[in-house]
Amino acid sequence: MTSSDKMKEIVREKYSEIALQSKTTNATSCCGATSTGTYNIMSDSYADLEGYNPDADLGLGCGLPTEFAQIQEGDTVLDLGSGAGNDCFVARAETGPTGKVIGVDFTPKMIDLARQNAEIRGYNNVEFRFGDIENLPISDDSVDVVVSNCVLNLVPDKARVFSEIMRVLRPGGHFSISDVVLQGALPAKLQEAAEMYAGCVAGAMQKDEYLGLIEAAGFEGMVLQKQKPILIPDEILLEYLNAEELRTFAASKTGIFSITVFASKPGGFEKRSSATKPKVNLSDLVKNNSCEPGSGCC
Repeated sequence: MTSSDKMKEIVREKYSEIALQSKTTNATSCCGATSTGTYNIMSDSYADLEGYNPDADLGLGCGLPTEFAQIQEGDTVLDLGSGAGNDCFVARAETGPTGKVIGVDFTPKMIDLARQNAEIRGYNNVEFRFGDIENLPISDDSVDVVVSNCVLNLVPDKARVFSEIMRVLRPGGHFSISDVVLQGALPAKLQEAAEMYAGCVAGAMQKDEYLGLIEAAGFEGMVLQKQKPILIPDEILLEYLNAEELRTFAASKTGIFSITVFASKPGGFEKRSSATKPKVNLSDLVKNNSCEPGSGCC
């Protein structure tokens, strides 16, 4: 098993445990399934967003990408690392009954939970697919909007994920992704801690490098929609560092941030045919007793 495979297995195991717990349990433990960590320290409140379903919110995000995703009615929306379905259900409220929402997750227990949440609510235009976001089970050029909340930092090959996003987006489509990034170096003990990896910190990359991957993948119009610092309490850090190491880390001014970033796939200014047929006056038709080709009357 490669190191990448090992890290994926760690994440799958941790999030399988979280899928079996309530949000209350996750929040009181401060990190989901374990006694130390950072999952819920980062999460923002979805309570004011239309389509929010508390039962699908496990408190695992680090932003509100659907709030910034500019989803339009009729869009096909893809959520990477869809968990219990929280962002998918918010996206469904935006895209409406004529749209479609697809969630992809590589944790079977999360897929089961999300499908159960959708079935209970009678959502027939939301589906959840088992798969790895490094190799998406999605057709080329088939999605209008991609969202993701605090997931890419868990993936070993982030460049591959952005390549996959480019592949599945229609020309002119776009993404809004919330993720964790760094400015400065983490102590080696934090980088090596499996719990901190599953908690979205140890797998984070430098902010400039992360944004560089987006540019390298060919996206355009990149905008940093939101940035906020993530402050990990000392009592959690002391699970991994001794007192002297903690003081050194604090003095290093290393920053851990949640960012929400937007970018578009080139081409196709009109994501879908938004050009409506030109209006034709009935009086003109009566006068001419016919309509010109391309006039829009037929």
